Amino acid sequence: MEEDLTTDLSILQSHLDGMINRVQHNSNALRRFQAFERRLLNLNSLSEMIVHILEDGKAFFDLDVISLCLVDKENELSEYLIQDGFDIKTTKQLTLLKDRHQLKTLFGFAVKPYIGAYHPKCSEFFSYTDRKPISVALIPLIRRGKYLGSLNFGSFQQERFIDTMATDFIEHMISVVSICLENNLNFEMMRRTSLIDTLTGVNNRRFLEQRLGEEIDRCQRSGEPLSCLFLDIDYFKSINDTHGHQAGDYVLKQVSGSVKNLLRNNDVLARYGGEEFVALLSNLDESKLIAIAERIRCTVEALNMVFDGKPIQVTISIGAASYSAPKHILSSAADIAMRLIESADAALYQAKHNGRNRIENNGFIIDRTSIDSAASY
Repeated sequence: MEEDLTTDLSILQSHLDGMINRVQHNSNALRRFQAFERRLLNLNSLSEMIVHILEDGKAFFDLDVISLCLVDKENELSEYLIQDGFDIKTTKQLTLLKDRHQLKTLFGFAVKPYIGAYHPKCSEFFSYTDRKPISVALIPLIRRGKYLGSLNFGSFQQERFIDTMATDFIEHMISVVSICLENNLNFEMMRRTSLIDTLTGVNNRRFLEQRLGEEIDRCQRSGEPLSCLFLDIDYFKSINDTHGHQAGDYVLKQVSGSVKNLLRNNDVLARYGGEEFVALLSNLDESKLIAIAERIRCTVEALNMVFDGKPIQVTISIGAASYSAPKHILSSAADIAMRLIESADAALYQAKHNGRNRIENNGFIIDRTSIDSAASY
């Protein structure tokens, strides 16, 4: 009798210990999710959100693999991310889908997460890793009845994700991540509208003025040079007069697109006004800068443009200038930015004066404030 009672108490204690461990585990998981959620809600950009989900999410939820799929039908997301300096090619956990068909096939009209054993139909969600998970939780991200993408968890433990597990946490995850994703997409769209030239799709003058100050600050901290190319389409008025303004718009789009394709992801190209464009290029010596400018000039000259059945021949003139911060920086970033633009513009004027379809280089601008200050000692 006493032995039976001792055995029952031992079993009861074991069950109680198990319940306490589960409560502690769930409590820890809840705290981790709340911390993850607070951080997610405080992020300011789509790129920051993606990094947080893919890097911090794996640690927060103790996952073996994690991936994120986003619908990018019009290539807008990729453009937003590239403009933010996000490297899409090396971020293998991120997949940009051209349509929603794959998500609809997996989740169906019920829009339920898929939780359970890894299945070949899950392979595209974990294509970046050679070792495939054993159990998975594929979470659809949806807002206002529209698929935005999916967040995909994977584990090498069979019992981690099973089809009978409670889904309250996952459903909450769907809501939070979907809302944050929608908010960031809306923000990126508004930012793009205010900082992108609607005709050419490159940055506008407002963005250039904002970014130029940031690049000067970075240049002064790092000591790396910053270069400016001022570009102007030759005889653009005669294109409008001869072929019409629609042809002029077509030329602007073709030229800006060609120039943009020749620049690096971290370079800046902006429409300065009319047929004028400005490019900012970091950490180049003069020979490389002029080589890039010459490549741009040759590419534009070789463009085979035809509008309304009529060929249009276009050339471009380019003015170049650069800035490298002295050891003792006394001039403000705003002053240097203005002088860099003015110096490149003056070089462009010289290129026009010397016959167009050419490059003129004003070299490195000098921080006169530093010189004047040193001379006073």
